[in-house]
Amino acid sequence: MSDKSPIVVCGESLLDVFQNGETPTGLTLDAVVGGSPLNVAMGVARLGHPALFFGGLSRDFLGERIERSLRAEGISMDAVLHCDAPTTLSLVGLDAQGVPSYRFYGHGGADRQLRPEHLDRLPAEVAAFHFGSYACVVEPIAATIEALVEQRRHRSVIAYDPNVRLNVEPDLAIWRQRVDWMASRSHLLKLSDEDFERLYPGASPEGMARHWLAAGVNLVMLTRGGEGAVAWTREGRCEVSAPRISVIDTVGAGDTFQASTLVALAELGRLSPAGLARLTLDEATRIAAFAAGAAAITCTRRGPDLPRRAQLPAQI
Repeated sequence: MSDKSPIVVCGESLLDVFQNGETPTGLTLDAVVGGSPLNVAMGVARLGHPALFFGGLSRDFLGERIERSLRAEGISMDAVLHCDAPTTLSLVGLDAQGVPSYRFYGHGGADRQLRPEHLDRLPAEVAAFHFGSYACVVEPIAATIEALVEQRRHRSVIAYDPNVRLNVEPDLAIWRQRVDWMASRSHLLKLSDEDFERLYPGASPEGMARHWLAAGVNLVMLTRGGEGAVAWTREGRCEVSAPRISVIDTVGAGDTFQASTLVALAELGRLSPAGLARLTLDEATRIAAFAAGAAAITCTRRGPDLPRRAQLPAQI
């Protein structure tokens, strides 16, 4: 398999819709293209690796706007499913005290419509598949992801970031079941400390990492915001600090970390099931430091504005 075989990102795309003031007859809204998997695909493409998005897009004007964003980033649309279902919307409002409230409109959305019969849209040669967020726990796309993982996990790297979204699926037991299922089939498992604490309150990250490594994961990564990141391989544990920066916001930081990890693995020649099985602790440390540096750049910008390869160290 070529070092430049694409990284396929599978999952949702949507519009985050923010309240942006009132008019005499209503509200002004600001809609921003978003979705965690879409951010990961953008991050991969900006770092110079071929990225392909595998998801559903509506034929409505909102879906067309999402597609223009994907194309502008150089993300391949060859596997995208176009359908007549509506575009998913995540509405963010502010009360009189400025406290945000959230409403999610995604039932029956276009980004859920991938089915197993659509898997033949994917290329034969794929370096890695990334999965995450609510697409893994809502139907029919969740069943399609299961089928895809089973079909490709021996030939391509399977990467998973739960990226828990309780406003879509509030039952933590369902998220834990999905992590358990994916951990026995994934080569790379990444969680934020926030998601870890939600899913496993009181549990030891060290103990859970050992459990996941025993289940078959080759690289476990736990991001800790301004405290950096921890990674585990079968050789042991490593820890990296986060660069000291002035934070604008943290939107897209976790997606940046995941995209950067995948690209770093590719640059080190480890983005394959066999390559990850041979990953050393020194390599994991270098990858985690590279990804933490990339995530820090995103945090110095408004929104999910992920870095480009030239803005990061030339050597992993």
